[in-house]
Amino acid sequence: MVESKWPLLSVEEAKRIVRDQVRPLEVVEVPFDRAQGLVLAEDVRAAEPMPPFPASAKDGFAVVADDTTEWRRIVGEQFAGYQADLRVEPGTAVRVTTGAPIPPGADAVIMVEFSEVRDGFVRFRRRVEPGADIRPPGQDIAQGQRVVAAGTVLGPAEIGLLATVGATAVRVYRRPRVGVMSTGNELVQPDEQPGPGQIRDANRFSLMAAVRNAGAEAFDMGLAPDTLEALEAFVREGLEKYDVIVTSGGVSMGELDLVKPLLERLGTVHFGRVSVKPGKPVTFATALGKHVFAMPGFPVSSLVAFEVFARPALLLMAGWPAERVERPRVPAVLDHDVHHTAARTEYQRAVVRFNRDDGRFHATTTGFQGSGRLLSMVGANALLELPEGRDHFRAGDVVEALLVGAVRT
Repeated sequence: MVESKWPLLSVEEAKRIVRDQVRPLEVVEVPFDRAQGLVLAEDVRAAEPMPPFPASAKDGFAVVADDTTEWRRIVGEQFAGYQADLRVEPGTAVRVTTGAPIPPGADAVIMVEFSEVRDGFVRFRRRVEPGADIRPPGQDIAQGQRVVAAGTVLGPAEIGLLATVGATAVRVYRRPRVGVMSTGNELVQPDEQPGPGQIRDANRFSLMAAVRNAGAEAFDMGLAPDTLEALEAFVREGLEKYDVIVTSGGVSMGELDLVKPLLERLGTVHFGRVSVKPGKPVTFATALGKHVFAMPGFPVSSLVAFEVFARPALLLMAGWPAERVERPRVPAVLDHDVHHTAARTEYQRAVVRFNRDDGRFHATTTGFQGSGRLLSMVGANALLELPEGRDHFRAGDVVEALLVGAVRT
């Protein structure tokens, strides 16, 4: 029996190696409205307070709070967007709208609901304290305040804050550019009719989708040739163009499994086997200064290995804080028996739901867990991490679940 020369690493050791090798990409400056999903490389601070002036929090009337005049003369209107030449004194009031500057002399706003207007005068059905419904300068954001911290993944709220403080260009880590390729003479394009012994290539497209879900840019390198010389030229071209290459197939021990020997020639193979199911032959290398994740050919093995090893690496390269690159984990109660081989850590595809009755997460696997059954990934929102050293789990046992999608109730 032919033995692999690659040591069988634990999942945690393999993940540690990836973390040690990967670094954030360079920082670039981009327009703020094109920065969604990118990671901020430096703090953004407010150059001015927000609001920058005392502003009305409601539609109503700006008044002197201690004024006891019953009918007050309306001396004008102050709308948002400009500063009117008006002043409030006892016996007068100014109509204001939400967000409008407070006229000089006023120290409170009375909502329009509590007013009665007649012939240019207004009276009120309640009194207010000084400061009522006035937003003071800096109430929302103080001048010099850090509004978005370095390391923040920019989402809708953050983009809005950048606009608020006038940060129209921001420094961010750029997205990794990832080339994705498949190997194997048995593969044809999805729009082709397979001949005898052939199958359509699915891995390339599922992996490109996984790359995009990780926030990176995916590029289709196509089908690679199955000769070492041609494959080397193919891979070299990809390494010149992209920050990372993700391959599928060609990493086992057959005569045409050429990826590992090629990566050895071009650089350093950091690991070539991991004690994981599915995905044991997963390989991580650095070649010509770029990183390569070589996935097994079975579609489930390919996606699970990407999820566990490659996805965190892409997030680290994109500047994500190390503590945030792993999927969230929850303890999940098994709703049925689960069979597991104790020799390796296994990731079974499952649907996790939150049970309101007992306040716990519950898990049901997606059926037959074969490495070639891509249907086992469809609809799954979790990977159940079944550790080495135990062979079976029973209904009611609690296992760790990596959440890869939204949890249902």
